[in-house]
This record gives sequence, C-alpha cells and structure tokens, in this order.
Amino acid sequence: MSDRDPVVLSEAERERGRVEGSETERERGRVEGRIALLTAAALVGFAANSVLCRLALRGEEIDAASYTAVRLVSGAVVLAALAWPRSSGSRTMPRGSWGSALALFAYAAPFSFAYVRVHTGVGALVLFGCVQTTMLAWAIARGERPRPIVWLGLAIAAGGLVVLARPGGGAPDALGAAVMAVAGVAWGVYSVRGKGAGDPLAATAGNFVRTVPMAAVLVAVVALVEHDASALHASWRGALLATASGAIASGLGYTFWYAALRGLTATRAAVLQLLVPLLAAGAGVALLDESLTTRLVVAAATITGGVALAIRGRS
Repeated sequence: MSDRDPVVLSEAERERGRVEGSETERERGRVEGRIALLTAAALVGFAANSVLCRLALRGEEIDAASYTAVRLVSGAVVLAALAWPRSSGSRTMPRGSWGSALALFAYAAPFSFAYVRVHTGVGALVLFGCVQTTMLAWAIARGERPRPIVWLGLAIAAGGLVVLARPGGGAPDALGAAVMAVAGVAWGVYSVRGKGAGDPLAATAGNFVRTVPMAAVLVAVVALVEHDASALHASWRGALLATASGAIASGLGYTFWYAALRGLTATRAAVLQLLVPLLAAGAGVALLDESLTTRLVVAAATITGGVALAIRGRS
C-alpha cells in the first residue's frame, strides 16, 4: 500500500460526508416545506370557518341552529373516518370526553348565532381575543406567575376589544359581539382541556361525535321555542356551506394543524394563530364586501399585537 492511500481514503470519506450532508439538508427542506404547507392549509381552514358561517347566515340560506348541527355532524363524520384507522379497527367510541364535547358545543352554537348579527372580521377578532385571554387566565389561575410584559400584552389586547365594541358609529352589534365572546371563552376552555392529549386527532374526533346529540337537542329546542318548524330552514347552498365548514375547514383543518404541530414550537404555533383573525377579516372585505373601517384596523392591530406580546412574555 502506498503512502498516499490514507490521503485517498480521507478524501473519499470527506466526499461521502458532503453527499450525506447534502441529502440531510434536502430532507430537512422537504420536511420544513411540508410543515409550512400543512400550517398554511390549517390557518386558511380556521379563517374559512368564519367566512363560510357569515356567508351562509347573512343571506338567510340556513338558520343558525341547523348550521351548527350540519357543521358538527359533517365534522364528526370526517374526523371519525380519519381517526378510525388509527384505532386499529376498534369499534368503541373514539377518545375524548363529554366535558370537552360540551365545551366544543358551547363554542359552535354561539359562534353560529353570533354571525347572524356581526361581520366576519369583527366576529373573528372577538373570538380570537377571548380564546387567548381565557387560556392565559387559566394558566394564571393554575399558579403561573406572568412577567409584567404578559400583563401589559393582556391589557393592550383588552383595550383592543374595548375599541372594537365601544358605542359609536360603526360599532358592532352588542348582542352579537357578546355571544361571540361566549364562543371564544368556550373554545379557550376546550383548548385548555385538550392540552396533553395523547392523540389529539382521536380526541377531537371523539368530541365531535359526542356533540351530535347536543346538536339534535339544539334543533329541537329552537323548533319548540319558535312554535314553528319553519324557523328551521336550509337551502342547498346553506347546507353545502355548513358541510364545507364542518368537513373541510374544521375536519381537515384540525387534521392538518395537528400534523403541523409536530414541527412547530408552542410559541411559534401560538404566534401563527394570530394570522387567523386577520385572514378572516381580509376575506370578509374581499369576498363579502364588508367595510374595512378604521375601528376594525385599530382593533385588529391592538388585539393581535397585545396577544403576541403576552405570548412572547411567556416563552
């Protein structure tokens, strides 16, 4: 063997290392690209829930109770179909709990009734602000001691809600905003309850399935209270919009989001969700001819900025 053989071997090893490094970089790029696509699809789906609901209800294509029922049933069907293969063919009800299902229903029903009265962007901002505030309040109640920057962020976000809801020209419907706030608190509770779930997709599927009898009760109660079954109505377009919200925006949206979360830190995921109300507001302006008012712009900047500051303070 010549004295140059070790040098030749060293060069070969370096070349192999460069090839392996290049392959690793390409694989990392593919994974990051997949996570970005899943995240974008999920956020668009979440924003689409507001757009689809407002589109269906403002034109009286469907009543709020029927919209809620169709959305929950279609979401349950899609999520159960996606989760069932993961349960090795088990015939038992998917994971989840009745408490979480009740919180999910307490979000979905007020969400629909609120969008009878408020515009897309307003509803999304109120919902988002109340969801994040509820989750932060829960953490504080459980013993977390926030830094001053977190309190400052919460105060700014609360100020944004006040700006949005204060009386005056262009003010949103007060009852509609209050009902959406209830939906936001319920979704915050649902989110807190879902933290730490071993299989979030299976848990979400189980919770959606459990909301189906609740939706049936809601429809029956509305029919009784109105003393007229005609209070429940749905055109084909309204039913399709509700189905799209449940099966695609909710069912597939949650599936994409849980898949994306595997590659996102908790802080990055929380910050990315700041885009949802902005996407919904933009879609409301572009697709539903809703007004882009100074009040809405200021409130959006204040609420999302305050929540972003609070999230950064906790990270």
